[in-house]
Amino acid sequence: MPTELNKNLRRLGAKFGLTADWYLVLLAAGIGVVTALVAMAFIWLIHEAAHLFEIASEHRQVWIIMILAMPVVGAGIAGTIIYFVASEARGHGVPEVLHAIHGKKSRIKARVAIAKWTSAVFTIGFGGSAGAEGPIVQIGSAMGSKLGAILKANPQHTATLLGCGAAAGIASVFNAPIAGIFFVLEILLRDFSIKTFTPIVIASVFSAAVTQAVQGANNAIFQLPAEFSVGAFDPLEIPNYIMMGVLCGVIAIAFVKSLYATEDLYEKFKLHPIIKPMTGAVLLGGLGLCYVLLIPQADPDSHQFPPFFSNGYPVIENLLNSTHYEGKTWSMLLMGVVAIAVFKGLATCLTLGSGGSGGIFAPSLMLGAATGSAFGIVVNALDWFPGHYASPGHYALVGMAAVVAATTHAPLTAILIVYEITRSYQIILPLMLAAVISTIVARLIMQESIYTLKLSRRGIKLGAMSDLTILRRLVVNDVPLAPPVIVHPNDSAQRLLDLSEQRSVNDFVVADEKNHYVGLVTGADLKEALVYREAIPLLQVSELQRTDLPTVVLEETLDHVMNKFSNHDVQSLVVLDHQQNGAVLGLITRSRLMRQYQLVLSKD
Repeated sequence: MPTELNKNLRRLGAKFGLTADWYLVLLAAGIGVVTALVAMAFIWLIHEAAHLFEIASEHRQVWIIMILAMPVVGAGIAGTIIYFVASEARGHGVPEVLHAIHGKKSRIKARVAIAKWTSAVFTIGFGGSAGAEGPIVQIGSAMGSKLGAILKANPQHTATLLGCGAAAGIASVFNAPIAGIFFVLEILLRDFSIKTFTPIVIASVFSAAVTQAVQGANNAIFQLPAEFSVGAFDPLEIPNYIMMGVLCGVIAIAFVKSLYATEDLYEKFKLHPIIKPMTGAVLLGGLGLCYVLLIPQADPDSHQFPPFFSNGYPVIENLLNSTHYEGKTWSMLLMGVVAIAVFKGLATCLTLGSGGSGGIFAPSLMLGAATGSAFGIVVNALDWFPGHYASPGHYALVGMAAVVAATTHAPLTAILIVYEITRSYQIILPLMLAAVISTIVARLIMQESIYTLKLSRRGIKLGAMSDLTILRRLVVNDVPLAPPVIVHPNDSAQRLLDLSEQRSVNDFVVADEKNHYVGLVTGADLKEALVYREAIPLLQVSELQRTDLPTVVLEETLDHVMNKFSNHDVQSLVVLDHQQNGAVLGLITRSRLMRQYQLVLSKD
C-alpha cells in the first residue's frame, strides 16, 4: 500500500509535467505543520514544569528543598523512560541523528521520538541544564524518517524527509526558519543541492508559519531593549572582537572536552542506567544550593530556578540588557558573570554526561553570552584601545554566536540562529567575525565538533565533501551488479581460462557444494599464474582463490564500499544476500560504482 501510494503520487506529478520528486514538497509541508504542533506542545510542557517549581516554592525552606529534589525526580523519570523505551534518547540527540543519516540509511525508530519527547520534558522542565533544540531535532527527524519508512522511500528521499523534520523543529522552537534550514544543510545532511534544499525550505517555512499563527505573534525569543542599537559597533573595536573570538573558541573546546570527559567517567561507574542520571541530578542540586547560598547576586526571594538550571533563557536576556550592568562595580559584575559561566558548564556536564536528555545549543548560547559579557566588562574597565566601546550586552550577543559556532563547527548556522533569535542586525559584522575566528580556533585545537566527536569515537568518520555526501546516501542496491561466474574449489585453473575467454570476465566467485561463498579468484591472480603456463593444468581453483577479501550486502552504503576497495587492491567485491543464508547475488565493481556516482552527480 505505501509503495503504491508512492507510485501514484509520482504518476500524478508526471501528468502535470512535474519531476519524479515533486511529492517531497507536499510531504515537507505536512511535516512542517505536524512538527510545529509537536514542538509547541513540547515547549509548553517544559514551561509548565518550570512554573510548577515556582508555585510549589513560595517559602524559602521549600524553595531550597525543591532545588535539591526536582532535578533528581526529573532525572529518575527520564532515565526510566530512556531505559525501557529507547536508549537513543540519552544525551543531546544530534549525534544519533547523524549516525542514522550516515550509517543507518536515515532510519530512526518511532519510539525514539516518544522517548526523547517525554524524557527531555522531565529533564529540562525539572531543572536539568540542557536545551530544547537537540530533542526537537531528534523528534522531528524521527517523524520524517518514519514517514519515509511508511512510504518505503529510497535512502535519498528518506534523508531529505528526516532533514525536513529537523528543520521544522528548529524553526518552531526558535522561531528561526532560516537557521533551521542551514542547521540541516550545514550540520546534518551536508548537502546544498536544490533537490534537498527545496523540501527543507518548505518544511521550515510551514513550521514557522504555523507556530506564529498559533502564538499570534512573530517575536524574537530574546527581546532586546530599544537602546540596544545605540553604539552597537565601532570599527575600532575589531581587535577586541578578534580576541574575543579566540577566547570563545578556547571556552567552547573546554566545554566539549569536559562534557565528554564526564560521559567517559560515568561509563566507568558500574551503576544502573536509571541511577546514573539521578546521581548527576543530585550533584546538580548541590551546585544550585551552593550558588544561592554563596553568590551575592543570587536572589533568595525570586523562588525561581538557579540561573544555570533548565535552558537559562532568562539569564541570557539579562546579560543582553544594558540595564543589568548599571549601578554595580565592574569587579562585582565580572565575578557574577564568571560564576554563571562556570556553574552552567558544570551543570550541563552533569546533566548530559550522566545520561540525561536535552540539547547543547541553549547551554552554548548561555556560555557564549556569559563569556562575551565578561570580556565586555573587562574591555570597558581597562580601556585598552581608542574609540567608543560597546556595552557588555553587545559583547554577550556576539559571544553567543562565537561559542555556538565553535562547539558545532557550523559558523553559518550560529550566525543565522543568533540573528533570528534576537533580530539585531546592527551588530552582525562583529558577530560574523567572532563566529568565524572561534570556529578556526576550535578546529585547530580539535578536529571534531561536539556532534561528530561521538561518532568518531564509534569509528564513524564524517567528511565534508559533496562526493562523500552522495556516496553516503547511495547503497549497493542502487548499483547494477555484474552477474557472478561461479566456480568450485576443486575445478582446474584451465577451467578459469576457458570461462574467461568464453564470457570475457576477469573475476570468479568460488562457492562450495551448497553454493555458499568461499572466496574470489581475481583477474590479477589468474594473470600471475599464467607466468607459469605449463603448470596451469596442475593447479586447482582452491590454490588461486583469495579468502581475505571482504564482502558487501545490498543495504551497505557506497562510502563503506569505497573504503573496502581502497583497503584491498581489487576491481570487484562479492555481494551477498544476508537474508538468504549468504547467497551470492553478483559482483559490484569499481567501474560500475563510479558510473552510478557520476549518474547521480549529473542529476543533482
